Amino acid sequence: MTAAETSDPSAEVLAEAAAAFGLLSSPPRLHIVWVLSQGECDVTGLAERVGSNLPAVSQHLAKLKLAGLVRSRREGRRVVYLIDDPDIVTTVQNLIERLATRSGPAAGRLRGLGA
Repeated sequence: MTAAETSDPSAEVLAEAAAAFGLLSSPPRLHIVWVLSQGECDVTGLAERVGSNLPAVSQHLAKLKLAGLVRSRREGRRVVYLIDDPDIVTTVQNLIERLATRSGPAAGRLRGLGA
């Protein structure tokens, strides 16, 4: 399929994509998604892995949940969080793994592009 055969995404789709990327532009939220991409976890486990406090992680989870990227379920008295969109897992894992394996002067070029 060539570029001429595809249509541009609608403004609504682009806005939704920008909102999802906006949520993931926060390093703590991206770290939470990375941890959850490896399996479900409760807020205490997430706070330990991310190196943050419970209230901050809870706020990040609320935003991710509101956007439909994360969902929760009860396990007795515990609330367990998991990724609600497998495509987000793939996107986050691919990007982080790609950046983690880069080295040399080009490795930090994205940091200088802050929009």
